[in-house]
Amino acid sequence: MTKKTGGQLIVEALVANGVKRIACVPGESYLAVLDALHDTEIDVMVCRQEGGAAMMADCWGRLTGEPGICMVTRGPGATNATAGLHVARQDSVPMILFIGQVQRDAREREAFQEVEYRRAFTEFAKWVGEIDDARRIPEFVTRAFAVATSGRPGPVVLSLPEDMLTDLVEAADARPYQPVATHPAPSQIADLKARLEKAERPLVILGGTRWSEASVAAFQSFAEAWDLPVTVSFRRQMLFDHAHLNYAGDVGIGVNPKLGEAVKNADLLIMLGGRFSEMPSSGYTLVDIPYPRQSLVHIHPDSSELGRVYRPDVAINADPSSFVAALAGVTPSAPVAWSERTKSMRADYLAWSTPPMEGPGEVAMGPIMSWLEDNLPKTAIMTNGAGNYATWLHRFHRFQAYATQAAPASGSMGYGLPAAVAAKAAFPEREVVCFAGDGCFMMHGQEFATAVRYNLPIIVVLVNNGIYGTIRMHQEREYPGRVSATGLTNPDFCDYARAFGGHGEKVTKTSDFAAAYLRARESGKPAIIEVILDPEAITPTRTLTQIREAAKG
Repeated sequence: MTKKTGGQLIVEALVANGVKRIACVPGESYLAVLDALHDTEIDVMVCRQEGGAAMMADCWGRLTGEPGICMVTRGPGATNATAGLHVARQDSVPMILFIGQVQRDAREREAFQEVEYRRAFTEFAKWVGEIDDARRIPEFVTRAFAVATSGRPGPVVLSLPEDMLTDLVEAADARPYQPVATHPAPSQIADLKARLEKAERPLVILGGTRWSEASVAAFQSFAEAWDLPVTVSFRRQMLFDHAHLNYAGDVGIGVNPKLGEAVKNADLLIMLGGRFSEMPSSGYTLVDIPYPRQSLVHIHPDSSELGRVYRPDVAINADPSSFVAALAGVTPSAPVAWSERTKSMRADYLAWSTPPMEGPGEVAMGPIMSWLEDNLPKTAIMTNGAGNYATWLHRFHRFQAYATQAAPASGSMGYGLPAAVAAKAAFPEREVVCFAGDGCFMMHGQEFATAVRYNLPIIVVLVNNGIYGTIRMHQEREYPGRVSATGLTNPDFCDYARAFGGHGEKVTKTSDFAAAYLRARESGKPAIIEVILDPEAITPTRTLTQIREAAKG
């Protein structure tokens, strides 16, 4: 075997595992890896802040199912990246974060920028490892890919001591990882069929990761055969075509009250792929803990999640794709009894997802959403972070294809822009639209420079109301009239876009939006459309004043 540096072995392991792109902020602690990357075809995307880089890696993992790769330097670089690690952990997204570490002979001295990641990052990752011996790099990297993608997917952290990366060693050639599939037993599929045939009010909630375009389509066929009402979990809306007659809405923050009641009143609840955590469950109010009133069938790829919160009647340890494959040919023996209920739930969804056409101020978001629905391709990828502005996207955009949504179920601000940059890099042929609030955008607004550098013509719809809107809404509800720490002073975002070399538009009237969007699209540049929204338009149905007055009683 030829001797190679640790840096070369890291890169060879990435190539062997099919890595196509990396998000990074460079650092002197892993120069040997950067040097080895020079001789590969891996696309290295240089970012402006490690949190944004980690969120880009999360987005790649989210949209492709393959681990997103991020590289950062020690200390401040690594701690900045924890924002993206937390998103990937809570959202069950495969990702690997490589961190340059201080040299081995300086360990445990609190050397320059030293952090013990195996202690510090255990809450952010499925596994945190440090490679002290370069000969073990193929072992560690192969394990990292396996851990990130198996069971409930999530992030892995590998710490790379700087001097280890320059060691010349002999090591085995790296081999690609093998995703581990978990399959349902035939008896479990038979049990599910029997329960469906006895049910009167069944309901399906799709969630989690480890789906594919094929499995999403196959489950849609299964739902058609049984005429099942199908819902999706919070920010997992790309798992079922919203234009389909069996789609009944999303279960999450601000759930349609009629849908919330349907979940509570279901006699058979099938939860496929997701954990049904706090946000999707409306604060754990839709399904009783630990013993649900509904007959519960829970399918999840990680056995430790089955029975962790909810005690199911049937617990099936299977990843969504394998489970859906096992449903092939499972059809009802007689006409189902709930077809009218499915139609009623569909009608409730359509009413709920039709935006209001008016609102306070000169700009109404309802007509803007309606125009986007008429003018965006079905394959457009929509990204966002956190904030009340996202309600307009999540409630009124009708997702119709897999891999068209990148949004943090963890509720992390700042996610939308780096996710849009990553999505456009991965799918350059598709339109990518980022929804952002003024507060959310400025969390990682510097990644707009990354979009310009790599000529990635994303379109940012930046909803500017001059406040941290969600917090102001809660503030007015809990402490009416006592405004504190929620006001913002912003730049002119059109000038901001142009300063970086992008395209800028400002929308001050509803009628301005369509032309502004078309100009942004035609510019061929990364673009920001700044939509000036009245702070009173805090939700689609209630103003800040109404919330304040209701709280005062």
